[in-house]
Amino acid sequence: MGQIDTSTADLASVDVHALGARIRALRSQRGLTQGELAGKSLSTGYVSRIESGGRRPTMKVLIELAGRLGTTTDQLLHGIESSAYDEIRLGLDYAEIALESGDAGEAESHARQALAAAEASHLASFVERGAYLLGRALEARGAYDEAITRFEQVVATSTGLPRLEAGIALSRCLRDSGDLSLAIEAGEQVEAAFSDTPLATTDEAVQLSVTIASAYAERGDLSRATRRCTAAIATAEALSSPRARAAAYWNASVVESTKGRTTAAAPLAARALALLSEGRDERNLARLRLQVGRLLLQADPPEVTTAIDHATRAREDLVHTSASAVDLAFCDVTLAQAHLLTGDHVSARELAERCLETAPAEAPLPRVEATIVLGQVAASQGDVDAARSSYQSAAQLLSAVGADRSAAQVWYELAELLEEVHDYDGARTAFRSAAAATGLAARRQRVTTAVLSR
Repeated sequence: MGQIDTSTADLASVDVHALGARIRALRSQRGLTQGELAGKSLSTGYVSRIESGGRRPTMKVLIELAGRLGTTTDQLLHGIESSAYDEIRLGLDYAEIALESGDAGEAESHARQALAAAEASHLASFVERGAYLLGRALEARGAYDEAITRFEQVVATSTGLPRLEAGIALSRCLRDSGDLSLAIEAGEQVEAAFSDTPLATTDEAVQLSVTIASAYAERGDLSRATRRCTAAIATAEALSSPRARAAAYWNASVVESTKGRTTAAAPLAARALALLSEGRDERNLARLRLQVGRLLLQADPPEVTTAIDHATRAREDLVHTSASAVDLAFCDVTLAQAHLLTGDHVSARELAERCLETAPAEAPLPRVEATIVLGQVAASQGDVDAARSSYQSAAQLLSAVGADRSAAQVWYELAELLEEVHDYDGARTAFRSAAAATGLAARRQRVTTAVLSR
């Protein structure tokens, strides 16, 4: 009974044009006319309409056609036998389970195998899902270039919710890899495709909007980012969805923080944290804990103990989700910065070095921050040459980041640190790199160094 129910459900969702094409191809292989396939129970015209995709047969009719063609209903519905079809579906399920459990390597392996089998069998829906899951696994490993290619594939070939979900992932990957203009362009193209559909008022639409807003914020267009976040909050509140509302509040908090308004950012972040706790979205809840921890380090004075608690819990939780290597790297460097403020130079160095070992090359910003921490540790211990070398290395890494708002902030901080170790030429270069952005204030709380006391 279960198999019949499953086949009936598959018949209801199958692409009728693909089904008709398979029936027509098998009929030709068997050397049958449409009349011979129709037999006495069906009309030739009815068979013709089925083959052209104009009619969806009933399960009873499909069983008759399969019998006359010497095949199975599974072969007609999917192009492959049920066992092979189920094997592909199971492989995709395993990929998703591994992804949500935080095992990106296992997820990638399952997704690649299932995707290859789906492509060989021309199973469009499985190809779509496989490409999306593979993209997410690659994103989690920090392999942004291939992840972007996979998400672009899904956006170009899919419709409805799968396209919207892939659009979110595509915009996010482009943003995280530093291509802010393309992140905005790709996101807005997908958004425009759904503007007049019911999907425009879903959780996913809100998530796409705030992803675009975050790219605007990083590019320095804070007014547009703020307008988007405000609109997203209004939509999310109307949805009464904890997940969508949390995404909107979270990004609104990030925008306020970027403007230097930590006082305004903190309650927005707290609101998002409460909403995500309610919605049990473990990965985004952990990411938000990290964001709150970073905000607390920027406060005046910094709330170091609470920041360490948030960042530590965030890392522990992210390890068991599909979070990317970039998320984990930012956890490590945030903890390194916090321990530096407490005077625990050993932990600060170890965490910064772990960040440098794990952060992917496609996302240089956490590597820059970790290298700066190593310089600060050296400076606090009186090793001016090592500090200068680390700061110069950070400047080289930062040159690859681009001219977004967050990079400008780090340039500004790096310029001040270079001044402290008497690298005035490097400091001038860093100040020039930061000059494109205005209204920036030194965010990082620096330790008093031996250099300053001379």
